[in-house]
Amino acid sequence: MTAAVLYGKEDVKIERVPIPHVEAGELLVKVQVALTCGTDLKVYQRGYHARMIVPPALFGHELAGTIEETGPGVRGFKKGMRVVALNSAPCQTCFYCSRHQENLCEDLLFNNGAYAEYIRIPRRIVDLNTLVIPPHVSFEEAAMVEPLACVLRGLHETGVEIGDTVAVIGGGPIGLMFVHVAQATGCNVISVVKREGQISAARKMGAQEVVHTEAVKNPVEAVRALSPSGRGADVVVEAVGRPEAWVWATEMVRKGGTVNFFGGCAKGTKVELDTNRLHYSEVTLKATFHHTPDSVRKAFTLIAEKKIRPTEYITGEAPLSRLQQVLQHMMNRNGDIKTAIIPGQ
Repeated sequence: MTAAVLYGKEDVKIERVPIPHVEAGELLVKVQVALTCGTDLKVYQRGYHARMIVPPALFGHELAGTIEETGPGVRGFKKGMRVVALNSAPCQTCFYCSRHQENLCEDLLFNNGAYAEYIRIPRRIVDLNTLVIPPHVSFEEAAMVEPLACVLRGLHETGVEIGDTVAVIGGGPIGLMFVHVAQATGCNVISVVKREGQISAARKMGAQEVVHTEAVKNPVEAVRALSPSGRGADVVVEAVGRPEAWVWATEMVRKGGTVNFFGGCAKGTKVELDTNRLHYSEVTLKATFHHTPDSVRKAFTLIAEKKIRPTEYITGEAPLSRLQQVLQHMMNRNGDIKTAIIPGQ
């Protein structure tokens, strides 16, 4: 089969590799669509992922497809079914799983290889995080379950309430999804974006106000000026993963507000924060990572019930052979949100 193999920093090759062999409890899925995302772009730029990928390795993690083969003992699935398979599954037995923090599982099993004609789905993911796609949901829509699950969990853990002013730093796919979901929840959203092309996308996703960082002298002051009485946002979500944006987030939030450091910075990154402000303003700092089986099912339900518009995030389509060019194009921050990679083309 044809697949994308990550070898290191900005080094992805499209190669012929063996079709995976499935063992007991596993599935072989023929990938119909794999979506690009900010995490994959970071992995491409850095050449690794601290938790998920050690090169050389198959690459990509947002996918939907049809079951090509079932391993011995598989129940509830059969050849030809349309499925979305998530990129991880917890062990369900460790300290963190017992405390409903499955995303922090001591043995969190990751699975990569979506940018390929076929992908093997390990037994644990088959059992916990593989779902049958309803007939009225497209492959592209179903593949959006993974990022939406992460965003839903992030907002839930941050404790947003109807009527809150939420500032979202970042105009990429995840930042726009936070804007979309926060607005749908009943929040007033201020989107903070870097590029002019992201302004219209942020408004389309529901932002009441947009701060273009290249057009203002001080993004922090600009956000605070747009907040009620200039107090600052009730909640600030950092969805970029850059130290400067982490600092902005702590300065944009109001007294007693909450900051969610959702964007993961590069390993070894250090950030200096104003401890006096954090302490005397009672600012809550949180970081949320990944998803859980519960947030996956909530995301799947929202998509199946058409309460979220996944296809609005997909701004292009390309064959697997053009993946390297697509990733290079994404690095230029061209305004595209997500590209649907079609392995069969």
